[in-house]
Amino acid sequence: MDVRRRTVKPLYTPKDASAGEPLKLHKQQQVSSPKASDALPLPLYLTNGLFFTMFFSVMYFLLVRWREKIRNSIPLHVVTLSELVAMISLIASVIYLLGFFGIGFVQSFVSRSNSDSWDIEDENAEQLIIEEDSRRGGPCAAATTLGCAVPPPPVRIIVPMVPQQPAKVALSLTEKPAPIITPAVSEDDEEIIQSVVQGKTPSYSLESKLGDCKRAASIRKEALQRITGKSLEGLPLEGFDYDSILGQCCEMPVGYVQIPVGIAGPLLLDGREYSVPMATTEGCLVASTNRGCKAIFASGGANSVLLRDGMTRAPVVRFTTAKRAAELKFFVEDPLNFETLSVMFNKSSRFARLQSIQCAIAGKNLYMRFSCSTGDAMGMNMVSKGVQNVLDYLQNEYPDMDVIGISGNFCSDKKPAAVNWIEGRGKSVVCEAIIKEEVVKKVLKTEVASLVELNMLKNLTGSAMAGALGGFNAHASNIVSAVYLATGQDPAQNVESSHCITMMEAVNDGKDLHVSVTMPSIEVGTVGGGTQLASQSACLSLLGVKGANRDAPGSNARLLATIVAGSVLAGELSLMSAISAGQLVKSHMKYNRSSKDITQVTSSSSSS
Repeated sequence: MDVRRRTVKPLYTPKDASAGEPLKLHKQQQVSSPKASDALPLPLYLTNGLFFTMFFSVMYFLLVRWREKIRNSIPLHVVTLSELVAMISLIASVIYLLGFFGIGFVQSFVSRSNSDSWDIEDENAEQLIIEEDSRRGGPCAAATTLGCAVPPPPVRIIVPMVPQQPAKVALSLTEKPAPIITPAVSEDDEEIIQSVVQGKTPSYSLESKLGDCKRAASIRKEALQRITGKSLEGLPLEGFDYDSILGQCCEMPVGYVQIPVGIAGPLLLDGREYSVPMATTEGCLVASTNRGCKAIFASGGANSVLLRDGMTRAPVVRFTTAKRAAELKFFVEDPLNFETLSVMFNKSSRFARLQSIQCAIAGKNLYMRFSCSTGDAMGMNMVSKGVQNVLDYLQNEYPDMDVIGISGNFCSDKKPAAVNWIEGRGKSVVCEAIIKEEVVKKVLKTEVASLVELNMLKNLTGSAMAGALGGFNAHASNIVSAVYLATGQDPAQNVESSHCITMMEAVNDGKDLHVSVTMPSIEVGTVGGGTQLASQSACLSLLGVKGANRDAPGSNARLLATIVAGSVLAGELSLMSAISAGQLVKSHMKYNRSSKDITQVTSSSSSS
């Protein structure tokens, strides 16, 4: 944190100047500013009560007297002693109340006047001492004579208070710490920055107070640099629409992170070509996926099937006995009651439609896994609102039901779970392609039999040996994460969205390769969240799935899920081929690592 300190000028007497010893600092400590509550030596509540009572009683007294004077035709300027005392008391109480309830300019004016008077006294005292020394002709009689160094005038410097690192040597007395170089700020912004640094203004309230999201981010970034003493020079601020994320995507922004976006494709899927955007910092990933797209394209393309579309939310409720929990389970699962529950659920949104409710009991606790369609939205908020409506209805039917939480992890969101792997969550998709023998050899540089064997030993047997849950693949999460970042999806949902089993089998008398990926829980949307940001919206537009589909609600999100699965198919095909042909290390050294000889660099640096 940068701390501004008022310069204190040390005073020297002729006697001590020769010895080089400074006197004690003159009036070093600042005088605390007066407060309105210091008017009387009483507790604060008594002082406030006294002045409140004085104000209202005196005001009532004066109004009554003035009314009598008007009725009796007595001039108002003719006042008695009691009226004079009342008016003085009224003025005193008004001054106190104004000073206590927010008029702070009087206090700041008084404190500023006091500090200015200290400066004047210091300058006058220093001038007198210099003149005294000149008259006495001491060793430092004049500042311009040779042989006596006069200390330079003090300079006000903002120095970041950075904790000293243990590995660094302490600075000598002649060295000065280098201050952090920051862009110049206006006087108004500087005042707000100081207020944030001092804790007077909460950082989260800058947008609402300033009404300018970009300015708020700039001020917050500068305040953060001063508080931490760390430079954020490499974190860009310009070129981003901060209004678009207010209340939607990110709180208290200080900039944005740059992630390069590459294009893999064209991906020929279901008879249509797609250029797939991938945001990643892993070299070789886009190139590898692009090679898989090339192999699929050369073999006639891939086909996909959407198996299921339903977002889930599972609240947990508790009863006094397991019997009562079982009674609610039977009630919820009864087909005769489903229509009533659907009506309560569906009124939360015109797109939310309840599909099923799956229950599980643990003692006297009941978990109800609601599944519903959510249109083109990913749907977490939508399904949560519908579940809340159903819980409110059930609370009337079962007053002894205690709602522990609207999410009981039986959903299960952003965690690897067998229920998602088996039952599915979001969009369940299977995608397949038949890669011709000549494509396997010329494009993928390997053999069909080698791919089939590797897939069995690596993706199936190896994952089973590791106890994998939904991880029977080579690197599905690589492609899912890259596409999610580029299209504005929730990157944390990569956990369950990357559940995938990759299958490879020799077909057509062992000449061609049948490859497929089955992904039961792809959680995507084309509206809401990060999809409305400019960059992510452009990537969705590139795929032809931007926004909501008015003619067929939900079709854009479902199409995006199949594109994700098709991209994973391409990525799996290419990586497995690289491993089978022994090209993995070579390709990563070419695209993802430096080609410099580290041993030569080390030896040359040591010799120099």
